Amino acid sequence: MPWNPPADSHPPGQGAGQGIGHDAGHGAGPGSGWAPGWGGRRRPPGAIWFPVVLSVLVQVPGVFIAVHSSAGDLWTLAAVLVALASSFLLLLGRTHPGAVVVAVAALCIPAIALTTGPPLAAVPLAFAVVGAVVRSARVWAWWTVAGIAVVGPLGAYLLVGRPEAVIRPLIIALVLTLLVGVGEAIRGRRERYREVSRQVAARREAAAEAERLRIARELHDVLAHSLSQISVQAGVGLHLFDSRPEKARESLEAIKSVSSQALEEVRGVLGFLRTEGYPAARAPEPDLARVPVLVETYRRAGLDVRYEDGLTSVPSAATQLALYRIVQESLTNIGRHAQATTVSISLQEAGGDYVLTIADDGRGIPGVDSTRTPVDGGKGMVGMRERAELLGGRFDTRESTGGGLTVEARIPRSRTESA
Repeated sequence: MPWNPPADSHPPGQGAGQGIGHDAGHGAGPGSGWAPGWGGRRRPPGAIWFPVVLSVLVQVPGVFIAVHSSAGDLWTLAAVLVALASSFLLLLGRTHPGAVVVAVAALCIPAIALTTGPPLAAVPLAFAVVGAVVRSARVWAWWTVAGIAVVGPLGAYLLVGRPEAVIRPLIIALVLTLLVGVGEAIRGRRERYREVSRQVAARREAAAEAERLRIARELHDVLAHSLSQISVQAGVGLHLFDSRPEKARESLEAIKSVSSQALEEVRGVLGFLRTEGYPAARAPEPDLARVPVLVETYRRAGLDVRYEDGLTSVPSAATQLALYRIVQESLTNIGRHAQATTVSISLQEAGGDYVLTIADDGRGIPGVDSTRTPVDGGKGMVGMRERAELLGGRFDTRESTGGGLTVEARIPRSRTESA
């Protein structure tokens, strides 16, 4: 009569403030700790003060020069002091880069036009222009430079009254144009950093998802097989407990063996999830050497399982694990659903492939339709197919000659596998 287990034997957006490496101005203020720099690197605390301090230190000599050379010209002295004070507007450059570059330009142009010698008052303006370009306020920066090129010479001529006064604003406008190019280069570097960061994050997420799927697949195979075997052996033990107690004892020993093996495999799958300092004992992954033990557990339960190993080479560890899991899942499905009496397992080499064939004489397996493709309820079939295809192989199911189902998995033999 057919072997029939008990019935109870049955988971960048727009702008510079989004994404990885976002603009430090969005959500970060002075002294707010580490923030991404212009090149995408992490910026140390207090870095926001660097352009302010540098601008002030550079302009201090200009203030003393203006005090001694102005000779009562309060307008020049006032313009120099206003340009010095404009340096502190750079603190707002992260959150309002466009408005800052316009304001700094308006405050610095009078000092640039009225003073002689090095245009020290243009230093905060240079920082504001570069910062605006880097922080995506490019239109503000370009219009500011254009305004300086047009309004600056005119204002200098009106304030000073000499034609040669227009030269300084024009030179400043030219230098600022070059600085706009510097800002574009820094901005491009930041965008490349963001793209690389997004790609790295995507690869990490894909790797994590693949690892989660691998864990889920391993746990499904281990638990489905082990719990099915425990249920079957428990049913056999209960059935023979009174009439043949020695057989019931064998069933209990089989339950102990299967449960211990399942615990070791679960520890092996989940071991790396333990927190550091609490390592779990990692059991080696199952290989083809454990197939006979797997077959023997089903023979003890009354299923006639025939196993033929015709391999002449040693498969890789990944191939052995995939073949073992396919055998395990197939036997689990047969034991739970097929009502088979005999199962034939053959492992051969053909045409550079490892060919695993599992045939039973049962009534088929739920979840496989007339076209022999997995449908609802056939998650085990899907898992076996994925294992074979991940190694570049194929997985097929077909009706057996005398009824039942035949499962065939073909996995290519790699060049590194030894004979």
